[in-house]
Parts: sequence; structure tokens; C-alpha cells
Amino acid sequence: MNIFFTGSIRGGREHQPKYAFIVKTLERYGTVFSKHVADEALSTFGETNITNNEIRERELDALGKSDIVVAEVTTPSHGVGYMLARASSLGKKIIALHHGEYALKLTGIIQGDPGIEVHTYKSDKDIEKILGETLNG
Repeated sequence: MNIFFTGSIRGGREHQPKYAFIVKTLERYGTVFSKHVADEALSTFGETNITNNEIRERELDALGKSDIVVAEVTTPSHGVGYMLARASSLGKKIIALHHGEYALKLTGIIQGDPGIEVHTYKSDKDIEKILGETLNG
């Protein structure tokens, strides 16, 4: 299975350890594209060694090759929203993970989209359970 992972880069580096755990968990189920999002060396400026157009083209190419999209949506992100919209238009299965008790701060546009499965988690164990159930089911 090819899995596209996305999470906030420029606004969500404090979640990098969680992104790394998600990517590690996803690797049990297949090939993970865009795992650079979880790289602890990536700064809040994102990737500065390539152009924005190169980033966009690379991400869209990886998205097109993916069977499923997993997004960490705790931190609002234009890039994540853009990729979710593109994934939706391509008919991809989308799993959105939101840290906390409730996803009350998560935009209603994502919560209200019937094509996006929104799951809240509090712990790494929750992430493993959610991904295990959704990727094996």
C-alpha cells in the first residue's frame, strides 16, 4: 500500500515527534510518501533547498501514486488543507488524526466532509489502534 502522509511543517514543528511516530507506525502497512514532514532536521521554514514549485510538483506526484492519505490536522495548515482537497478530488481515502479530547477546533469543512475519516487521539497507543483498524479494515 502506498500511503501519503501530511502534517503542518511551517506552523507545526512542535508536533514533529508525533509525526515521526505516525510515520513509523504507517511504515508497518506500506510505503510512506512525504515522510520528510516528520524529519526533525526540517525547520519552521520548511524545505529551503528546492523551490516552492518543486515542492508542489513532488507532493502532487506522490499524492497521485498513493492509495490512501493520512493527515495530522491538529495544527491548521494551508498546505495540509490543499492536499486534502486534492486527495478528495482524486477520490482517495483520507484519514485525519487530531490530537486532543475532541476535534472542536478542527474546521467544520474537514469534519463535515463525508470522505474524510476524522479520529481524535491522546496517546501513541491511540494512534496505533486507529491506524491498525483503518488500514487493516
